[in-house]
Amino acid sequence: MNTFRYRIRTFFQYKDLIKELVSRDIKLKYRRSFLGYIWSVLNPLLIMIVMTVVFSAMFKRNIENYPVYLLIGRMTYDFLTTSTNGAMRSVTGNAALLKKTYIPKYIFTLSKVTSCMVDFVFSLGALFIVMIATRASFHPHMLLLPVIILQLYIFCCGLGFLLAELNVFFRDIQYIYRAITTAWMYLTPIFYPMEQLPADLQTLIKVFNPMYYYVAQFRDVTLNGQMPGPRIFWGGWIIAFLMLFIGVGIFQKHKDKFILYI
Repeated sequence: MNTFRYRIRTFFQYKDLIKELVSRDIKLKYRRSFLGYIWSVLNPLLIMIVMTVVFSAMFKRNIENYPVYLLIGRMTYDFLTTSTNGAMRSVTGNAALLKKTYIPKYIFTLSKVTSCMVDFVFSLGALFIVMIATRASFHPHMLLLPVIILQLYIFCCGLGFLLAELNVFFRDIQYIYRAITTAWMYLTPIFYPMEQLPADLQTLIKVFNPMYYYVAQFRDVTLNGQMPGPRIFWGGWIIAFLMLFIGVGIFQKHKDKFILYI
C-alpha cells in the first residue's frame, strides 16, 4: 500500500512534465506541416479511400457502410501500433536526459502513449465526416466511445511498458515487433468481415486477439448503434488491466538496470 501511495504521489509530482512531454510530441509531429492538425483528419480519410477502393469489391456486399466499418478498424489499430512503437523507444530515446538527472523512467513511456491518444481523438473527426458523408446514423450509444478509448489506452500503456523494458535489453525487439504487428493486423477484422473466416479461426481471434475486443466495441456503438455484449465489454477491461499489470510489473522490476544498458 505504501508503494502504491508513493507511486501516485510521484505521478502527481511529475504531472506537469508529462503534460509538457505530450505537448512536445504533438508539436514535433506537426512542426513545419502546412496542414498542421488537419492532417490528423486527412490522413485516415485518404487511407480509408484507398483501402475502400481496393477492398470494397471483395467485402462491400457483406458489410453495411463499408467505409465506416473500415475506418473504425484502421484508426483503432493505427493507435495501437503508433503508441506502442513510440513507447518502445521512449526509454532509449531519452538516454542522454536520464543519465544527467533523475526522472521516473515511466514518465517518458506514459507520455508517448498519451500523445498518441490525443492524436487519435483528433482523428475521430475523420470518422464523423465519413459518417455524415455516408448518411450513417449517430446513436446515443456513441457516448460510450470515451470508455472504449480508455480501455484501449490502458492496454497500450501496459504493452508499451513491456516493450520499452524489452527494448532496453534487446534492441532487435523493434524488428520482431514489426513482424508481429503485421501478422496481428491480418488477424484482426479490420477490412474483412469476421463471418468469412473458418469457425475455428474465428474462435481463436475472439479468445486470443485483444484488438478484437476494442474494434468490436467501437463498431457496436458507432456502426450498429447498440451496447457491446457483456463478454467483449468486460473482456476489454480485463485484458486492459491485465496487460497494464504485466507491463508495469516487469518495467518496475528492471528499471534500475536501465542505466547500465542505455
